[in-house]
Order: sequence, then C-alpha cells, then structure tokens
Amino acid sequence: MQQSTNILLVEDDEFASEILFDYLSDCGFHVKATFTATDCISLVQHNDYALVILDINLPDFNGFEVLKSIKKHKSVPIIITSAYSDTKSKVLAFKYGANDYMVKPLDLEELEARIWVQLSKTSQITTEEKKETFKIYDETIFFKQEKLNLTTIEFEILALLIQNKNKVLKREELVHSLSSLSSHRSLDNHIKNIRKKIGDNGNKAHYLKTEYGVGYTLTT
Repeated sequence: MQQSTNILLVEDDEFASEILFDYLSDCGFHVKATFTATDCISLVQHNDYALVILDINLPDFNGFEVLKSIKKHKSVPIIITSAYSDTKSKVLAFKYGANDYMVKPLDLEELEARIWVQLSKTSQITTEEKKETFKIYDETIFFKQEKLNLTTIEFEILALLIQNKNKVLKREELVHSLSSLSSHRSLDNHIKNIRKKIGDNGNKAHYLKTEYGVGYTLTT
C-alpha cells in the first residue's frame, strides 16, 4: 500500500499510542498522533484525514464531545476505542456518529481490518490499493480486506503464491519449498481448501488457477 492514506490517532496513553503508531505505520498508513481533545479538533478542522481513531478518555475533555464536534462539520469515519464495554457507552458513541467501536485492549490485526472496512465504504483507498486483492501482514493474509482463517500450511502455500503472483509455480517447486508438504496430493488438497476459503471455483477459478500438468498460479 502506498503512503497515501492519512489517519489521525488520538490516544492519551503514550505507550499505547506508540504501539498503535508503529503498527499502523508498518501497514503503510501515514499516521499523525495526538494526545488531547483540543488538538484533535484543531487537526481535523485544518487537515483532511481518511479516518480518525479516537479514544474516549482524554485529559482535557470527553471523547464523546470530540465525536459530536467533528461530526457536525466533517463526515470523516471515526473508530472509537474505549475501555468501556457496556452497551450504554456503545449506543452513545453510535448515536453521536461513530462508525465503529472497539473495546480495549485492542487486537491490532482486527483494528487494521476494521480500518480497511471503513476506508472501503468511503472510497478513501487509491485505485492501486483496491487492486491488491491479497495482502500479507505479519502472519495474516487478507483477501479483499477480509482476514482469512488459514491453517499454517495453507498460509505458507498462499503466501508463496502471493509473492510470485501471476507466475506459474511448479508443483515440485511448492513441495520442495515447503517442508511440511508431504506429497503432490497433499498440496492439491490444501489448494482445494484455500479455494473454498476465497470462494474460488476449481473448474473456473478466478484467482488460484491450475496450470494442468505444471502447477499453480495466483492472479490478482
């Protein structure tokens, strides 16, 4: 992903802010971090952000007030992060215009996936980014911005195909490269399972195609 998607991170806990900043930056987002409600409102007024991640507990005033203030003037998507897991807090956040609500401690991969959902809704992703059907982040593969639930060997196979997308990989290459594969038949079975998880029809596969007598290729 290109460094083109600007995100405002509002988190008063410096340690938590640093973790979030580093993770989202590694994902390719351009992140601006701030720690107060006052700075948040000022930054949103004078800059264009694709998305705001907003903590409820801020040192100067309540995050709900920030949420209301921003939504009066801008339609930027806002993901609320909060230690409050009660229904009342969630309902209040959505009432004031929140687009999503996450309870701390945050799962970073889930946060990233939720960010992608919001960006997709508001078309804040570049054309090139939208073409990236498959994305690898750490030990997770996303298909059309949705996290795939893969076994270890399925992840290894698909990751290798993604790294060599639009290139035919021979079955011998795949089996040789992945020590946990015991045979060609084992590879074929794992390929079938991967296809099921991405909704690909084996006979008319759109993404994971069989090159008969040779191997497999991933097209995006």
